[in-house]
Amino acid sequence: MRATLDSANLRCVMDGDKIVVVTGFGPFRRFLVNPSWKAAQGLKSVGLGEQTVYCKELPVSYVKTQQVVAEIWQTLKPKLAVHLGIATGSSVVTLEQTGKNCRYIDKDVCGFCPESHCCVQGGPEKLDSVINMRVVSKQFKQPGMEVVYSRDAGRYLCDFAYYCSLYHGQRRAALIHVPSSGSLASADRLVPLLQTLIQTMLDQVKDSSETA
Repeated sequence: MRATLDSANLRCVMDGDKIVVVTGFGPFRRFLVNPSWKAAQGLKSVGLGEQTVYCKELPVSYVKTQQVVAEIWQTLKPKLAVHLGIATGSSVVTLEQTGKNCRYIDKDVCGFCPESHCCVQGGPEKLDSVINMRVVSKQFKQPGMEVVYSRDAGRYLCDFAYYCSLYHGQRRAALIHVPSSGSLASADRLVPLLQTLIQTMLDQVKDSSETA
């Protein structure tokens, strides 16, 4: 497999236990710069406490996304991978619990969809994150923090990337759909909220490793 991770970023990566990978998607339809990628870059700028943030843009391509996600887990072995996607027409932040393996029929920006219509042939029908997204969402039920829980990530590139990441990373992955409209679409409000959400998720990952 041809290397797809950025060598400049890899030089600053340390022990996998300290690495959090944050991805956003590349151009998609009317979004010449995808808001999910802007949010990922914002998280890279503000950081996640003691964690090293590795930021990567995923093309809206099944083949390339599959390659990059597999290489992230093979090369970096992060503590957690957080994938950001755009929810067109939404004004809330959505925490996705489940990645689905099959029934991918919509073509990507290259006009392609997998012949098998699956992320991983022979893989489980669905995979859940080790993070309890319902619990996380309940912690953010307060005015100005519109965070909702979901088990249907949409069966397009976001869902596809999520399942691949859950599969390769022993379910240590998260998918967050960010809004395209409303007050939370503003980076000034969205990035600090995402930062807090991910830190809450990391606490769950830490707790689960300590009790394993």
